[in-house]
Amino acid sequence: MAGAAWPLASAADLLPASLSLTLLLASLVAVLGLGIAAVFFEHIRKIGCMHSLERTAVSDAFFEDPGSLKKVPCPSIFDPAEKYISLIVPAYNEEFRLPEALTETLNYLKQRSAADKSFSYEVLIVDDGSTDRTSKVAFEYVKKHNIDNVRVLLLGRNHGKGEAVRKGMLHSRGELLLMLDADGATQVTDLAKLEAQIRALGEKVESSLAPSGSSSQRLSDVEIAVFGSRAHLEKQALATRKWYRNFLMKGFHLVVLLTAGPGIRDTQCGFKMFTRSAARKLFTNIRLKRWCFDVEIVYLCKHLRIPMAEVSVSWTEIPGSKVRMTSILHMVFELLLIKVGYGLGIWKIYS
Repeated sequence: MAGAAWPLASAADLLPASLSLTLLLASLVAVLGLGIAAVFFEHIRKIGCMHSLERTAVSDAFFEDPGSLKKVPCPSIFDPAEKYISLIVPAYNEEFRLPEALTETLNYLKQRSAADKSFSYEVLIVDDGSTDRTSKVAFEYVKKHNIDNVRVLLLGRNHGKGEAVRKGMLHSRGELLLMLDADGATQVTDLAKLEAQIRALGEKVESSLAPSGSSSQRLSDVEIAVFGSRAHLEKQALATRKWYRNFLMKGFHLVVLLTAGPGIRDTQCGFKMFTRSAARKLFTNIRLKRWCFDVEIVYLCKHLRIPMAEVSVSWTEIPGSKVRMTSILHMVFELLLIKVGYGLGIWKIYS
């Protein structure tokens, strides 16, 4: 046995030192790569497990009414609509930007309601674990406009914008559901553009299902998603941003294209409208809780065959953005989660 082992030992001794070092490094890289892959797939699996638990969990969330100090049970996206439109505003440390946006939004909604008695609305502010006075600012609007029109949902700790929007959507009462950012970067009056596009698509879907015009399906029962877009402002943005920001954004858009495919040029605009039935399907499937939930929505729309449209909206750069250079890396990581999670069937899409 000793004689048999001798040639192997001699062969190892005869290998050049540089080759031995190369083999050692290659082995370490392979082990490290396998370790990272194992951790990555375990992370995807845990997200899937958490989503399964959230889908079956009974919600005990409630709204606080500062006027009566009573707790108002949260409605469910599975309940019949009670309002014409719900506006979901995710907010994290927005005590300074939120007041102007809410004032403008509520003034517009009140004007429309006064002109059209069938136009009923609610504004749902989702406080995503803010550490400043965001919730106090929001509750002042509840006191002023009453809890039937303005509601505040407290998440307790910071989860991410995607989770704040998801929670808001699942506890809304509208036939139409609009998500909009707390900074007021998009003019709230542009919701009429998205609303008109949803109605146009709704009529097209209805006519294809019932050519004779005999269908009386409610708009909220037709699955449609319409995305506000800043794509028409791209040239202006490229001219004003620094070169490395443009480089990073172009790279990000390329990865988005590879992940979700073509169709929607601006996936990240925080101004999106859904019919109630579309929101029910999308936001009970969504997994991502932070940056790239918008891309996941586009991906899900395609796989659930929910009609989509993109509408140009007015948009203004508002100081105080929470997107940093490191956020781009987190976004790319989330895009990889979408591609692998759904692509390999680890994440199921429920219809």
